[in-house]
Amino acid sequence: MNIKLVARYIGIALLFNAMFMFISLAVSALNGFDSSFSPLLLSALITAMVGCFPLIFVRGEDDINLREGFAITVFSWILCCIFGMLPYVMWGGEFTLSNAWFESVSGYTTTGGTILTDVEVLPKGLLFWRSSTHFIGGMGVMVFMLLVLPSMSMFRMRISRIEISSLSKDNYRYRSKETVKVIATTYVGITVVTLIALMLAGMSFFDAVNHAMSIVSTGGFSTRNLSIMYYDSLPIEIVCIVAMYISTLHFGMVYAFFVKRSAALLKSPVFRYFMGFCIVMSLLIGLDLKVSGQAATYGEAMRLSFFQFSSIVSSTGFATADTSVWPLFSIFLLLFAMYHGGCSGSTCGGIKADRMWIFYKVLKNNIFKQLHPNAVIPVKVGDNTIDPSVTKAAVLYIGAFTIILVIGSMLIGITEPDFEEAFAASMTSLGNVGPGLGASGSMGNFSHFSPFAKLIMSIEMLLGRLEIYTLLMLFFIFKKV
Repeated sequence: MNIKLVARYIGIALLFNAMFMFISLAVSALNGFDSSFSPLLLSALITAMVGCFPLIFVRGEDDINLREGFAITVFSWILCCIFGMLPYVMWGGEFTLSNAWFESVSGYTTTGGTILTDVEVLPKGLLFWRSSTHFIGGMGVMVFMLLVLPSMSMFRMRISRIEISSLSKDNYRYRSKETVKVIATTYVGITVVTLIALMLAGMSFFDAVNHAMSIVSTGGFSTRNLSIMYYDSLPIEIVCIVAMYISTLHFGMVYAFFVKRSAALLKSPVFRYFMGFCIVMSLLIGLDLKVSGQAATYGEAMRLSFFQFSSIVSSTGFATADTSVWPLFSIFLLLFAMYHGGCSGSTCGGIKADRMWIFYKVLKNNIFKQLHPNAVIPVKVGDNTIDPSVTKAAVLYIGAFTIILVIGSMLIGITEPDFEEAFAASMTSLGNVGPGLGASGSMGNFSHFSPFAKLIMSIEMLLGRLEIYTLLMLFFIFKKV
């Protein structure tokens, strides 16, 4: 493996982080050189210098192998999280070393869980940096890099195969260069439209920018302690619901729908299944809230249920209510939404609707084969026959996700006596959702967890964001075959 070449491209990834640190620095300066100015300045300079160092001494090459591609991807994510915690550590406050690491990983992986008991005490420069980690992590550290690489680069092809989920590639009918541009265009487009819509709904410009970055990345960091509940505005909630659902759909199909006027999105059986699933679950939660007395009217119940379910299933994690005090049935459905997640090809976490649909098809076919042992029944999604390797990978992913969820729950449970909270913490971390149960619920935070539990959760966040296999490659990329 060419370590120098790997270091060069990791340096490029760090420079993108430094760029956003400098933007955050400008925000701090515009707000009277608030207390985040010095931490952001030092962090930006350190990150930029470390990023520049390998670019100066290592000559660029396009010809990389798959092992080097995995090394670049994994270490770029890890080092971005490490350098991303510098502004927190230097600013101080509640940001101990373990807390800063947790907040940084939670930001880049678009999980949105926080250790802060008082978000509003942060200066605007640091609040913007916090949201920037969502924005960087949502599009993908590597996608930012791919935007500036040569169009015919072997690097572009290798990295795009790793960074973009294999489950979503069939819906990107473009070459690797065009695919990256489609992702970037859709990502920025959703951000801008959401920003404008939030401002029209009554949100201030600064809050709208931060919340738009959180929504498009399905992250969940808010500038307010009460999250979206702070605004108590139905128009703002409607904008968030629509934007969260759009952000949880396949970006390639969203691009085709809005730019090329293609109806492929509406014809997709996965899309129809996902939207039907969300509507039914939201209605069930709404009815449960009304019957249990958590809501006075059906209108209030549906307003709460549709917002919270869209927030959880999209893995955004915004809140308009304290869901930890909701009835057990509603909590169970929200936990399942964390497990389920949105669609592949988006920024959301969880298993993904595509894998759940494939799993249903495989299960249905296997039941049918019990009655007709000699039948050859291909797995089909719509009119497309799914390759057996894809169905196998989908089922294995669900199994791996579930095993890691259980192991994570047990490890967090070593220092967390409440099993329900430990399980929810593991689920929300691996699913990149944000809120858990109890003290870490939608109106709580993760400050009370031990440093060991936070480390386990941060590992699960990275596993969930990199879809397990990419991070696990860390243990094999240096092994000689």
